[in-house]
Amino acid sequence: MEHVVKWKAIRDQAITVTGTTIYIPQSIYQPYTEADRVRYIEKADLKEPIIFKTAHPDQWGIALDDALKAKMKDLLDKDDKMLENCGPSVSIRLQWPGYRAWTKQIPTMDFKSPKGPITRAKLAKTIANCVKRFIEEKEMERMEMEADRRWRVGTRYIRMENLILVSLHHISKGSWQPQLRLRTPLVDIQHRRLQPQAPLSTA
Repeated sequence: MEHVVKWKAIRDQAITVTGTTIYIPQSIYQPYTEADRVRYIEKADLKEPIIFKTAHPDQWGIALDDALKAKMKDLLDKDDKMLENCGPSVSIRLQWPGYRAWTKQIPTMDFKSPKGPITRAKLAKTIANCVKRFIEEKEMERMEMEADRRWRVGTRYIRMENLILVSLHHISKGSWQPQLRLRTPLVDIQHRRLQPQAPLSTA
């Protein structure tokens, strides 16, 4: 299917200067039943992926930490309107390896005055908040039995600061899924995990 081809193509097309070229190996969300797959994917008008391009340096991707703190000066076309004609809300989905599928509804409108469609900058910040919440929730959960422990999330594992948002993909009628790559090499994240935790201060 075309949306799957576009999802996979990002890794080859993306211009990468900072961070790594390692993407979080998510599966692509799809509805459970064949009837729903036809209705929500094959018969849906799926939109083109939204790319988060930045300057200084010129590359594809914005650090989630910057997006969360609204450090958007290098984000290109940051005031462009996104998710137009997508209804009042859409689902942001994460299919993170080793964890149960996760979803959160976000509004497609920015309710500041004057009210209008969400901008690229606001969308980046919203997705950063989604990933932050996902990591906070999943840190408390066990990974699945056969999971690759390299992709574990949490304070001593993969954190939001270790991630770059490259693109957002329309993967079914009301659902969008972000492509994320590592800002920090896995070996450095694993090294942090092996460091002894600092004792709590008694002062």
